[in-house]
Amino acid sequence: MSVKSVRPSLFRRMATAVVQWIDSDYCPEGAEKMRNEPDKVDWVRVMPFVVLHLGCFGVLWVGVSAFAAWAAVFLYFIRMFAVTGIYHRYFSHKTYSTSRAGQFFLALWGGTTVQRGGLWWAYHHRHHHQHSDDPEDAHSPHVHGFLWSHIGWITSRRNFPTDYSKVKDLAKFPELVWLNRFDLVVPILYAFAMFGLGAALERWAPGLGTNGWQMLVWGFFISTTALFHGTACINSMAHLMGKRRFKTEDDSRNSFILAIICLGEGWHNNHHRYQSCTRNGFYWWEIDPTYYGLKLLSYTGLIWGLKDVPKSILEEGMHADHHKSIAAAQRSAEREEEISAASPLRTVLPAAAAIAVATATAAHGEMPKKAEGPAIHKDLSGELVKPDIAAKPASPAPGTDNTGKVI
Repeated sequence: MSVKSVRPSLFRRMATAVVQWIDSDYCPEGAEKMRNEPDKVDWVRVMPFVVLHLGCFGVLWVGVSAFAAWAAVFLYFIRMFAVTGIYHRYFSHKTYSTSRAGQFFLALWGGTTVQRGGLWWAYHHRHHHQHSDDPEDAHSPHVHGFLWSHIGWITSRRNFPTDYSKVKDLAKFPELVWLNRFDLVVPILYAFAMFGLGAALERWAPGLGTNGWQMLVWGFFISTTALFHGTACINSMAHLMGKRRFKTEDDSRNSFILAIICLGEGWHNNHHRYQSCTRNGFYWWEIDPTYYGLKLLSYTGLIWGLKDVPKSILEEGMHADHHKSIAAAQRSAEREEEISAASPLRTVLPAAAAIAVATATAAHGEMPKKAEGPAIHKDLSGELVKPDIAAKPASPAPGTDNTGKVI
């Protein structure tokens, strides 16, 4: 292939990537062709993602204030709720209902997470459930490795287009398609809002010690980067760490730690067993903050129709836990037996101790009894034994026999 033919192709691909920063549906060669390409990082296309991470180093110039740091934490959780409660449990699985206006509001909220559009997110998640831990799964740690499942897959050119045929229920709303197509609009507005908030606080609340640039770094770059990696933990770690209650066809697992980081998404094995319920923590002891938040939202009338976990699924889970507890107890007993058989001292020492005790008993007649306790406060007056006079006959008087007669 000549240099002349390579350069136009390279330049064309770079130009396409730049346009896709603004219009993510721009695919001059066709979306299907892009999806059939091999996995490869598109460095030009992912530059906004790279800038997001590099922006965190801005803290070296803007410093930190208590307000900015706590704002970053608050914005992490409020937007993690948007990922878990909106992008995941509504757009991906439709586990509750809302109005068209409510749906648009939820999509705007989800856009602040900087995790692409809601339709793109839902398409990839539905695809994940169809091919979980199979070669077709874009982010399976068992197929592609930990690093690729965590962050690599989102940089691959083949994963950029949205397959609208997989989200027909959402693609019929033009406003959702627009937000999905121009998915950089909401993040840019959110970044400006953070800067504006910081500038306003610097002017009207200087005691907080923050400013526009500081809030941009903490409220946008740092909080959003942490949010991405928190979400990515479900892709990379929820199929590696934790316990399996249900026998699903994949290797999904339940993890309390991930449930805290991702507001209930850590109960991943539960979710893969039954995807259509609103809560991932099936039982009351499984913390699921996303479900609690959605329950509160349902009281406002913004959403309704939250779907419960079927009783049959709950019973199946309890049955599985019961059998696993029994199996664990049996394994523990078997290990104890193996240790006893492998270590003669575990049988010799108890026997030696028993022989020593028997020898001491024989030598001393009776082993001393354990004292009842300190007698300093014990009243012993009632326990004194008076001598029995009749028990021992008195000696006969001189000149008489035992009957008292005079000899």
